[in-house]
Amino acid sequence: QVQLQESGPGLVKPSQTLSLTCTVSGGSITTSYVAWSWIRQPPGKGLEWMGVIAYDGSTSSSPSLKSRTSISRDTSKNQFTLQLSSVTPEDTAVYYCARGIRGTYYGSYNYWGQGTQVTVSS
Repeated sequence: QVQLQESGPGLVKPSQTLSLTCTVSGGSITTSYVAWSWIRQPPGKGLEWMGVIAYDGSTSSSPSLKSRTSISRDTSKNQFTLQLSSVTPEDTAVYYCARGIRGTYYGSYNYWGQGTQVTVSS
């Protein structure tokens, strides 16, 4: 059973960089044709896909966030990381990491982390 767990600060100040880590167990982040996404849900709004890192290390981000988003990984720790720069209160959300269904880059997920609340406030 694949499990994902998000970790990171719950409170970030405006203009700072948010950094979250997703630790994966029960499966490798280098499993062929599997991609790993970051998704968020602001209060009262729907899910927003932020970006993805695939099994081969390739990455892609939402056009609306691309200039502020960086996704990387540490294969030795079986972790992948999201960095979101220049945060504002509008970045307040529950942040999830998720495993894509094998063969899909993003949009369909079969495993999710429990989510972590991030609040941007001074």
